[in-house]
Amino acid sequence: MFNRALALAGALAAAGIAAEAQTAMPFALDWKFEGPSAPYFVAVDKGYFADAGLEVEISAGQGSLDAIPKVATGAFPVGFADINSLIKFLDQNPGAPVTAVMMIYDKPPFAIVGRKSLGIEEPADLEGKVLGAPPPDGAWAQFPIFAAETGIDADAITVEPVGFPTREPMLAEGEVDAVTGFSFSSYLNLARLGVPEDDISTILMADYGVDLYGNAIIVNTNFAEENPELVSGFLDAVAKGWVDAIADPASATESLMERNPAADAELEERRLELAIDANVVTDYTQENGMGDIDDDRFANAIEQLALTYEFQGEPDASLYFTDAYLPEGGFPLGE
Repeated sequence: MFNRALALAGALAAAGIAAEAQTAMPFALDWKFEGPSAPYFVAVDKGYFADAGLEVEISAGQGSLDAIPKVATGAFPVGFADINSLIKFLDQNPGAPVTAVMMIYDKPPFAIVGRKSLGIEEPADLEGKVLGAPPPDGAWAQFPIFAAETGIDADAITVEPVGFPTREPMLAEGEVDAVTGFSFSSYLNLARLGVPEDDISTILMADYGVDLYGNAIIVNTNFAEENPELVSGFLDAVAKGWVDAIADPASATESLMERNPAADAELEERRLELAIDANVVTDYTQENGMGDIDDDRFANAIEQLALTYEFQGEPDASLYFTDAYLPEGGFPLGE
C-alpha cells in the first residue's frame, strides 16, 4: 500500500513538472471559429502543441488586420494575418517587432463573387454593374491591382460600400451584381441564403495576374529571438494540424465544432475543403512543401502592392517574412 501511494505521489509530481514545463503561447486568429481554423484545433486536440512544450489558447479575430497589432504589441506572441496588411503595417510602423514566419494561404482567397444570372462570369462582366465592397475588406483592398492586371475599366463599375453582415444578403437579393470577399466565405454564405450554387461565379484574383500571397503565421520578433525552438515547434504543430485536416476534413471539423457548437458542421466542412483546395494545396506547395515562399513572386507581389499603396519607406522583403523557423524544404503536405 505504501509503495503504491509512493508511486502515485511520484506520478503526480512528474505530471506537475510536465505541466510546469508547458509554455503558454496564445494564438490570435484573423476571424471567427470557422472551417479554415479547424487545423489549429486539431493540433490542440491531438497534442501536437503539447508535444512541442506549448499550451496554446486560440482566440477568434475580427478581420485580416486584427492579429497584427496584437502580435506587434506583444499581447500575443503568434497570430494569423494577411501578409499584405502586415507589409503596410510595417511601412507605417517602422521597427515594429512583428514578421511572418509561415505562409498558409499560398494562393490568397481574394475574390469577386457574383451571380451568373446577373451577368457576372468573368472580370470584364463587372463593367456597367454594381459591385458591393465592405471598405475594410481584404479583397476590396486588392481590387485596384486586379483591375490593373485584367485591364478592366474600374471607372465603369459602380462601387456600393456594404457592411460584412449585409454583403451576401444584398447579392442574394440582387441589390448588387457581385461582391468582394474571401472565396470560401462568400460562396458558402450565398449558398446558405438559398442562391443556387450553379448560379454563383467565383473570380479568384490569383487566377488573373494578382501575385499576392494570403494569410500567414506571424510572430512577435522579440519573442521569437528569445524562443526560437518554441516558434519552430509551434509551426511544426500547425503543419501537422493542416496535414491531418487535408487528409480528413470531416474529422478536423469535429475539433472545430467542439469550440463552436452553434455552427453548421456540413457548411464548415465545405468551407475548410474550399480553403484547402483553392488556397493551401497548390502546385507550389505540393512541389516545395508548405510554409515557405518564392522570392521572385514575393518581390513581384510587393511591386503590385505599390500600384495601390504609396510606401513611406523603401520596401524590404526581409522585414516581412523569414524562413528561419521553417525546416529546409518546408513542411510536406503528406503522401
